[in-house]
Amino acid sequence: MVFVNYLEKSLEFKIIYYGPGLSGKTTNLDYIYSKLPEATRGPFTTIPTQSERTLFFDFMPMGLGKINDYDVKLSLYTVPGQVFYSASRKLILKGVDGVIFVADSQSDRLDANIESIRDLKENLLDYKIDFANLAYILQLNKRDLATALPVPVLIKELQQKGEPVIDAVASQGVGVFKTLKMTVKFVLQKVKSLKGE
Repeated sequence: MVFVNYLEKSLEFKIIYYGPGLSGKTTNLDYIYSKLPEATRGPFTTIPTQSERTLFFDFMPMGLGKINDYDVKLSLYTVPGQVFYSASRKLILKGVDGVIFVADSQSDRLDANIESIRDLKENLLDYKIDFANLAYILQLNKRDLATALPVPVLIKELQQKGEPVIDAVASQGVGVFKTLKMTVKFVLQKVKSLKGE
């Protein structure tokens, strides 16, 4: 759900990077944060878990314009991917406006990707969030690895509702901003359609 700050005249959208452990969620956020002007970004906050980190930061994107005279602000989060952090993932999903599913392209991670998508859908149901109407992008990360499955195979196994699919090598920044920009575009379209604009 969009958070409205009437005092600052801003709309805050929550976008979550979801996916199995070590798929590249944190790498996406690290790259984005490193490329943003300091004036547009908030502090990078880390919530450590036993074997992975949950990360988030806010930033005011340049060039997005305004919605009804309100500035647009994004909050980007990652979730811990390990199975035993299901409660944490569910909590972070509360109030989500858009999800970027970061899939690990390696052949031995296919089952982990499928399980993580199932987990995402179950957690969304608990919040009564309609997956069919959620701004959702599938990012196929680690495309540079020799063990990466062919894109058509991954699309067949992982694409859920005809959502856009973006190839990425997050460690090199490939596809990172393209994924984010497309997700933001979808989120804004959905908000504007709800407002009848």
